[in-house]
Amino acid sequence: MLTVHAADLLLSGDGRAPVPGGAVVVRGGEIAAVGPYEEVAAAHPGARLRRWPGVLTPGLVNPYGPELLERAYHPDPREAGELGTEPLTGEALAALEMPESRWGASARRGVQRLLAHGVVAVAGGLWRPAVVDAVTRVGLGREPRSDDPPGPPSLDPLADGRPLGEAIVAPLGPVGAAATFAVFDAPDEDALLTHGARTCVATVIGGRLLHRTR
Repeated sequence: MLTVHAADLLLSGDGRAPVPGGAVVVRGGEIAAVGPYEEVAAAHPGARLRRWPGVLTPGLVNPYGPELLERAYHPDPREAGELGTEPLTGEALAALEMPESRWGASARRGVQRLLAHGVVAVAGGLWRPAVVDAVTRVGLGREPRSDDPPGPPSLDPLADGRPLGEAIVAPLGPVGAAATFAVFDAPDEDALLTHGARTCVATVIGGRLLHRTR
Protein backbone atom coordinates (compact mmCIF):
# COMPACT_ATOMS: atom_id res chain seq x y z
CA MET A 1 0.00 0.00 0.00
CA LEU A 2 1.22 3.49 -0.85
CA THR A 3 1.10 6.30 1.70
CA VAL A 4 1.83 9.95 1.00
CA HIS A 5 3.22 11.89 3.97
CA ALA A 6 2.74 15.59 3.18
CA ALA A 7 3.95 18.57 5.23
CA ASP A 8 4.10 22.34 4.98
CA LEU A 9 7.82 22.20 4.24
CA LEU A 10 10.17 19.37 3.27
CA LEU A 11 13.89 19.43 4.06
CA SER A 12 15.76 16.66 2.27
CA GLY A 13 18.95 17.02 4.31
CA ASP A 14 21.27 16.83 1.30
CA GLY A 15 21.72 20.53 0.57
CA ARG A 16 18.84 20.84 -1.87
CA ALA A 17 16.46 23.79 -1.48
CA PRO A 18 13.52 23.34 0.90
CA VAL A 19 10.31 22.19 -0.80
CA PRO A 20 7.19 24.07 0.32
CA GLY A 21 4.27 21.69 0.37
CA GLY A 22 6.61 18.73 0.02
CA ALA A 23 5.82 15.06 0.44
CA VAL A 24 7.32 11.59 0.77
CA VAL A 25 5.63 8.60 -0.82
CA VAL A 26 6.12 5.35 1.10
CA ARG A 27 5.71 1.87 -0.36
CA GLY A 28 6.05 -0.76 2.33
CA GLY A 29 9.21 0.16 4.16
CA GLU A 30 10.79 2.10 1.30
CA ILE A 31 10.66 5.55 -0.24
CA ALA A 32 8.82 5.56 -3.57
CA ALA A 33 9.13 9.30 -4.30
CA VAL A 34 10.11 12.63 -2.75
CA GLY A 35 9.02 16.02 -4.06
CA PRO A 36 6.22 18.59 -4.23
CA TYR A 37 2.92 17.12 -3.06
CA GLU A 38 1.01 17.90 -6.24
CA GLU A 39 3.58 16.08 -8.37
CA VAL A 40 4.00 12.97 -6.26
CA ALA A 41 0.26 12.67 -5.56
CA ALA A 42 -0.54 12.88 -9.28
CA ALA A 43 2.04 10.18 -10.00
CA HIS A 44 0.60 7.88 -7.31
CA PRO A 45 -3.21 8.05 -7.53
CA GLY A 46 -5.10 6.18 -4.86
CA ALA A 47 -2.36 6.47 -2.27
CA ARG A 48 -3.43 7.05 1.32
CA LEU A 49 -2.68 10.57 2.51
CA ARG A 50 -1.28 11.61 5.88
CA ARG A 51 -0.99 15.37 6.15
CA TRP A 52 1.22 16.84 8.87
CA PRO A 53 1.78 20.40 10.09
CA GLY A 54 5.28 21.83 9.98
CA VAL A 55 8.58 20.52 8.67
CA LEU A 56 9.32 17.01 7.38
CA THR A 57 13.00 16.09 7.75
CA PRO A 58 15.22 13.02 7.78
CA GLY A 59 15.16 11.22 11.12
CA LEU A 60 17.57 12.31 13.85
CA VAL A 61 20.34 10.47 15.68
CA ASN A 62 20.73 10.94 19.43
CA PRO A 63 24.42 10.83 20.46
CA TYR A 64 23.68 9.68 24.02
CA GLY A 65 22.56 6.08 23.47
CA PRO A 66 24.21 4.37 26.47
CA GLU A 67 23.79 7.39 28.74
CA LEU A 68 20.02 7.50 28.17
CA LEU A 69 19.25 3.79 27.92
CA GLU A 70 21.85 2.00 30.06
CA ARG A 71 22.89 4.62 32.59
CA ALA A 72 19.48 6.11 33.34
CA TYR A 73 16.16 4.74 34.58
CA HIS A 74 12.95 5.99 32.97
CA PRO A 75 10.24 5.64 35.64
CA ASP A 76 6.97 3.91 34.92
CA PRO A 77 4.06 6.43 35.07
CA ARG A 78 2.76 4.41 38.02
CA GLU A 79 5.98 5.27 39.88
CA ALA A 80 5.65 9.02 39.31
CA GLY A 81 4.50 9.72 42.85
CA GLU A 82 7.60 8.05 44.28
CA LEU A 83 10.25 8.59 41.61
CA GLY A 84 8.99 11.49 39.53
CA THR A 85 8.85 11.49 35.75
CA GLU A 86 12.39 12.42 34.71
CA PRO A 87 15.17 9.87 34.05
CA LEU A 88 17.09 8.89 37.19
CA THR A 89 20.88 8.73 37.17
CA GLY A 90 23.77 8.68 39.64
CA GLU A 91 22.86 8.06 43.27
CA ALA A 92 19.14 7.96 42.52
CA LEU A 93 19.72 5.16 40.02
CA ALA A 94 22.13 3.34 42.34
CA ALA A 95 19.44 3.25 45.03
CA LEU A 96 17.12 1.20 42.81
CA GLU A 97 17.05 -2.56 42.41
CA MET A 98 17.61 -3.04 38.69
CA PRO A 99 17.16 -6.62 37.46
CA GLU A 100 17.40 -7.18 33.70
CA SER A 101 13.62 -7.09 33.33
CA ARG A 102 13.45 -3.63 34.87
CA TRP A 103 16.22 -2.41 32.57
CA GLY A 104 14.21 -3.69 29.62
CA ALA A 105 11.04 -1.90 30.72
CA SER A 106 13.00 1.30 31.31
CA ALA A 107 14.62 1.05 27.88
CA ARG A 108 11.26 0.59 26.18
CA ARG A 109 9.98 3.76 27.83
CA GLY A 110 13.21 5.55 26.94
CA VAL A 111 12.90 4.49 23.31
CA GLN A 112 9.36 5.89 23.19
CA ARG A 113 10.66 9.18 24.56
CA LEU A 114 13.35 9.24 21.89
CA LEU A 115 10.79 8.56 19.16
CA ALA A 116 8.81 11.53 20.49
CA HIS A 117 11.85 13.68 19.63
CA GLY A 118 12.16 12.46 16.04
CA VAL A 119 15.00 10.10 16.92
CA VAL A 120 15.46 7.10 14.60
CA ALA A 121 18.94 6.03 15.75
CA VAL A 122 21.23 6.27 18.78
CA ALA A 123 25.02 6.50 18.87
CA GLY A 124 27.27 4.63 21.28
CA GLY A 125 27.76 1.03 22.30
CA LEU A 126 24.93 -0.84 24.03
CA TRP A 127 25.62 -4.09 25.88
CA ARG A 128 22.69 -4.89 28.15
CA PRO A 129 20.65 -7.63 26.39
CA ALA A 130 17.29 -6.20 27.50
CA VAL A 131 18.23 -2.73 26.24
CA VAL A 132 19.53 -4.05 22.92
CA ASP A 133 16.31 -6.01 22.53
CA ALA A 134 14.16 -2.92 23.18
CA VAL A 135 16.11 -0.92 20.58
CA THR A 136 16.09 -3.72 18.00
CA ARG A 137 12.40 -4.50 18.33
CA VAL A 138 11.34 -0.97 17.44
CA GLY A 139 13.88 -0.69 14.62
CA LEU A 140 15.93 2.12 16.15
CA GLY A 141 19.29 2.31 14.37
CA ARG A 142 22.62 2.04 16.18
CA GLU A 143 25.47 4.31 15.11
CA PRO A 144 29.13 4.18 16.22
CA ARG A 145 30.83 7.09 17.95
CA SER A 146 34.52 7.76 18.41
CA ASP A 147 34.31 9.33 21.87
CA ASP A 148 31.85 10.41 24.54
CA PRO A 149 29.91 13.53 23.53
CA PRO A 150 29.85 16.54 25.86
CA GLY A 151 26.99 16.43 28.34
CA PRO A 152 24.65 16.61 29.89
CA PRO A 153 22.74 13.91 28.01
CA SER A 154 19.45 15.05 26.49
CA LEU A 155 16.57 13.33 24.76
CA ASP A 156 16.62 16.21 22.25
CA PRO A 157 19.34 15.79 19.58
CA LEU A 158 19.08 19.51 18.81
CA ALA A 159 19.42 20.69 22.41
CA ASP A 160 23.18 21.21 22.21
CA GLY A 161 22.89 23.60 19.29
CA ARG A 162 23.87 21.08 16.63
CA PRO A 163 22.83 22.12 13.14
CA LEU A 164 20.22 19.93 11.53
CA GLY A 165 22.71 18.61 8.98
CA GLU A 166 24.80 17.07 11.77
CA ALA A 167 21.81 15.69 13.65
CA ILE A 168 20.24 13.66 10.84
CA VAL A 169 21.10 10.03 10.18
CA ALA A 170 20.95 10.27 6.38
CA PRO A 171 19.27 12.47 3.75
CA LEU A 172 15.84 11.52 2.41
CA GLY A 173 15.98 9.16 -0.54
CA PRO A 174 16.90 7.94 -3.02
CA VAL A 175 13.95 5.90 -4.25
CA GLY A 176 14.22 2.47 -2.66
CA ALA A 177 15.94 3.73 0.49
CA ALA A 178 14.39 3.08 3.88
CA ALA A 179 11.39 5.31 4.58
CA THR A 180 12.73 6.83 7.79
CA PHE A 181 11.92 10.43 8.69
CA ALA A 182 10.28 12.75 11.22
CA VAL A 183 7.90 15.71 11.21
CA PHE A 184 8.12 18.71 13.53
CA ASP A 185 5.48 21.33 14.28
CA ALA A 186 7.68 24.26 13.27
CA PRO A 187 7.32 26.57 10.25
CA ASP A 188 10.94 26.31 9.09
CA GLU A 189 14.42 25.08 9.98
CA ASP A 190 15.29 28.12 12.07
CA ALA A 191 12.17 27.67 14.20
CA LEU A 192 12.91 23.96 14.57
CA LEU A 193 16.40 24.67 15.84
CA THR A 194 15.05 27.32 18.20
CA HIS A 195 12.30 25.19 19.76
CA GLY A 196 14.04 21.83 19.46
CA ALA A 197 12.98 18.30 18.65
CA ARG A 198 10.31 18.30 21.38
CA THR A 199 8.07 19.74 18.63
CA CYS A 200 7.99 16.32 16.94
CA VAL A 201 4.52 15.27 15.77
CA ALA A 202 5.44 12.08 13.87
CA THR A 203 8.32 9.63 13.57
CA VAL A 204 8.51 6.96 10.85
CA ILE A 205 11.08 4.15 10.75
CA GLY A 206 11.13 1.77 7.81
CA GLY A 207 7.69 2.95 6.75
CA ARG A 208 6.16 2.32 10.21
CA LEU A 209 4.52 5.23 11.98
CA LEU A 210 5.94 4.67 15.47
CA HIS A 211 5.08 8.01 17.04
CA ARG A 212 2.36 10.55 16.41
CA THR A 213 0.72 13.28 18.44
CA ARG A 214 -2.22 14.00 16.15
